[in-house]
Amino acid sequence: MRKDKLYLLTFISISVIFLIIASVGVKYFIKVSANQLIELQLESSKRESNEISKLINYQLGKDLDKENVIKNIQLTIENTQKEASFISVFNWSGKAVCHPNITQVGQKVNSNQSLLNSLKEENSSDQLYDLLINQKKPSKDSNTNLSSEIIHISPVLNSDLIIAAHINLDKLSIEISKLKKSFYTIFILMGVLIIFSSFLAVRIIGSYYEKQLELKNSNLESELINLSKLNADLVDYQQKVVENNTQPSIKESIEENNEEAISDSGKKRILTYIRNELVPIHISEISYIYTEDTITYVITSNDKKSTTNASLDELLANLDASLFFRANRQFIISITSIKKIIKYGNSQLKILIQDTDVEIIISKNKASEFRQWLNI
Repeated sequence: MRKDKLYLLTFISISVIFLIIASVGVKYFIKVSANQLIELQLESSKRESNEISKLINYQLGKDLDKENVIKNIQLTIENTQKEASFISVFNWSGKAVCHPNITQVGQKVNSNQSLLNSLKEENSSDQLYDLLINQKKPSKDSNTNLSSEIIHISPVLNSDLIIAAHINLDKLSIEISKLKKSFYTIFILMGVLIIFSSFLAVRIIGSYYEKQLELKNSNLESELINLSKLNADLVDYQQKVVENNTQPSIKESIEENNEEAISDSGKKRILTYIRNELVPIHISEISYIYTEDTITYVITSNDKKSTTNASLDELLANLDASLFFRANRQFIISITSIKKIIKYGNSQLKILIQDTDVEIIISKNKASEFRQWLNI
């Protein structure tokens, strides 16, 4: 249940993060793309109005009848108001002379003066984009034509005619709406793909690490079981030693066996020094032996410390192998002195000694040998 909850929270988190990024990113991309579309339309409309202005100027310069020129222009531009951009012609009095919508001919030309002023600036596409976003639909009973705006004017030289380039706001709004739909569709598809692929990746990686964690826990569990068994067998052995020492008949047989084992190994006691005094120590009294700064120290079960001239290798050769173990290069330990065995590091063991704070580390390579020494 916890895993399902974690996956659900992961899915929700990725979705929220994507929605936050997408809500900012999609608006930016839409505006950039819409501005590029508007800039292209503006340039096209300006170029068209300039060319028409030059054409009329050329025709009038050839002494063609002005009325015929206007009539031909009217026939040419008729019904073009449905396109994204179109042109009209008006005179200096501000009345339309030619217009795609014939009903507008003779009407006063209305234009957004602030828009015309802004179009002279560098960021004209931003101004037109804001106008398209904020424009209000005209009411049905309104006679004002708000579906288009004049974006550029080109006066015809040597005449009272002015060519106006219009932008069809409704048409351009439809194009920008299509652009928005395309972007939203792309972002939705991309979002679904990113969210589900991320969710799938998290699930796969999570499953992999869960398996690794389960394997690690299984190994740790088996190591704990082995350590528990190791400590239990150690306690059982030490209890047997104590019980044997409390039973006289068994004690005598054990001592005989120990004496035989010790005689086989060579010694019952070792000679040590306390200052300048020569002190013999029975092998059964030894808790552990260690070396430090080339000096070998012998520690007894009552925590008395003495030194010896023999090295650890020499001492180990004269000790009973069933009672003493070479833990590492520095320590030899007695079976009776071990308090507890715990796991340490990577497959290493730590030995705690009775009635002291001494901790002896047995390496990974020595750990299996130590287990065999305890007859496990």
